[in-house]
Amino acid sequence: MSIQLIVNADDYGHTAGISAGIREAHLKGIVTSTSAMMNRPSAPKALLDAANLCPNLGIGVHLVLTSGQPLSNPIKIPSLVTPEGVFRREEAFIAALPLLDPAHVWTEWNAQVAKFVEITGLAPDHLDSHHHSSYFTPDLFEMMLQLAMELGCAIRRPNWPDPHEADLPAPFTAEYILEMQDLMAKYQPRTTVGFCGDFYDEGVTLEHLLQVLADVAAGTYGETAEIMSHPAVVDDELRATSIYNDMRARERDLLQAPEVLSFMQSHGIELINFSKL
Repeated sequence: MSIQLIVNADDYGHTAGISAGIREAHLKGIVTSTSAMMNRPSAPKALLDAANLCPNLGIGVHLVLTSGQPLSNPIKIPSLVTPEGVFRREEAFIAALPLLDPAHVWTEWNAQVAKFVEITGLAPDHLDSHHHSSYFTPDLFEMMLQLAMELGCAIRRPNWPDPHEADLPAPFTAEYILEMQDLMAKYQPRTTVGFCGDFYDEGVTLEHLLQVLADVAAGTYGETAEIMSHPAVVDDELRATSIYNDMRARERDLLQAPEVLSFMQSHGIELINFSKL
């Protein structure tokens, strides 16, 4: 069985250091794809740098509702922002989910995609979301599916909990998950067969990454798979805006480690981006 693998680096454009680390992990390592945070001030330059330096890097949009400032006028999307006009952080966002106006989400996500198209001249090759917020409720997920359908692009495969678990993490409920599974069947978006999201935090070790790749090679994730990653050159802005910082440098090193490159070569895994699905 021929195995195709996407290694996506989240948060492109979040800081200059994150963008530089992603480009390095692409040019020297196994990263094939990234997703851009279009509400960050450094995103436009980062996208131009990618076009000039990394023409084979697939780029999507990392839809944002939980970090920084919106691109839309906060007055027009009041259900998404704090009184200061910025997005709520993840925990506060989850607590405020019942208050969200879907029209406000649609306005903001379209603004983020429109800015990407304006800068690159291209549609994104996929959609995913910061803190996986687009998968938190059926309404959010369906809006993501509709946006992907309009753009003709892929999405990140959902990685929901098992709806039969006794204690589902907030904000998931069994009803939500089953409804979102129905939406997947209805829209049938382009996506991978499998998704790995645990090359993160304590999972950022050479041993674990090699085991994940061994599982990919064995077909555990199916014929197409995505590994999520967060490589970076750690800078002051990153330390000031994210609690997940030093481990990003470790991710960058591992994604281009000789052992990883050798494994990929010896096991015949084909590295692709979302446009190849």
